[in-house]
Amino acid sequence: MSKTVSEHTVPYVQVLDENGNVTDNELLPNLTDDQLRELMKRMVFTRILDQRAIKLTRQGRLGFYAPVSGQEASMIGSEFATEKEDFVVPGYRDLPQSLYHGYPLYKLFLYSRGHQEGGRVPENVNVIMPQIIIGAQIVQTAGIALGFKLKGEKRVAITYTGDGGTSQGDFYEGMNFAGAYQAPAVFFVQNNQYAISVPREKQTAAETLAQKAIAAGIPGVQVDGMDILGVYAATKQAVDRARAGEGPTMIEAVTFRYGPHTMSGDDPTRYRTKETEATWEKRDPLVRFRSYLQAKGLWTDEEEQQFIEEAKDTINDALKQADAVEKMTIEGLIDAMFEEPTATLKRQRAEITGEGAN
Repeated sequence: MSKTVSEHTVPYVQVLDENGNVTDNELLPNLTDDQLRELMKRMVFTRILDQRAIKLTRQGRLGFYAPVSGQEASMIGSEFATEKEDFVVPGYRDLPQSLYHGYPLYKLFLYSRGHQEGGRVPENVNVIMPQIIIGAQIVQTAGIALGFKLKGEKRVAITYTGDGGTSQGDFYEGMNFAGAYQAPAVFFVQNNQYAISVPREKQTAAETLAQKAIAAGIPGVQVDGMDILGVYAATKQAVDRARAGEGPTMIEAVTFRYGPHTMSGDDPTRYRTKETEATWEKRDPLVRFRSYLQAKGLWTDEEEQQFIEEAKDTINDALKQADAVEKMTIEGLIDAMFEEPTATLKRQRAEITGEGAN
């Protein structure tokens, strides 16, 4: 007898509930007190950075920006489960993961402004420039991971997309390729409930996004994306599997973005209610993890306020560094495309500068 869709279930992972209480001691990660505090610091920094970036965008001091508040646990917890030699392949919202994997903050500011220096990744930083094309990073990740396997390197490629990205053809194609070749990859889906303005339930008939992994023949798991310890535990298991040669995993982190899809004109009040927002605000990843740490005596409100001020200083320094970078010019962009410009580029440069083409 054939199975119904509802029988294709996937595991659900949660370590901390909405009040910061442990729900599954067996899944509780073996992290030191310093590592737990570091996770909190990174989430606080990400929230402060997001607030500042939104203001900068409104002031015209940044270009394209996709808010991240609400998704801190899924972003920070997953990247924390990787090693620096692993490769992070981000989408356009995934600046925090890129930052903590080594991408300088000032370059991320330049990336937002469309400056070519923002896409020049420093040597030994295993991150690709954030991908704008939805789903394209899934295919890139399959290729990077296969390269690691062919070279015999114990490295893993992890990539990110949103719930809407799972409706793209590249999503299945990349997972299918990685599954067929047992490439060391982790496909991390941040289900923030809305692909721009389309609710998840209208995007697909699948009961969960995680079960889409079944079609690619790879494990799929769903995790509470507002629970940083649950996210870490699920990702660490997937990363360890990949590194051990056991192939790729797909993870669906059920989370929520508190702000708009991007700062480019999206108005979330047109497609979601205040009641929905209030429900998810009660699940805030920072509030949840703060409660857990305070109960363990590892975090105080005074310490958090001090760290917030330090975060603001760090962001200001990065912004000054970005502002100090020489402004782009059209001719400079042409000169940077190839070591030796093509005849077409030479002609275009001459037209712009008024100089001879030779």
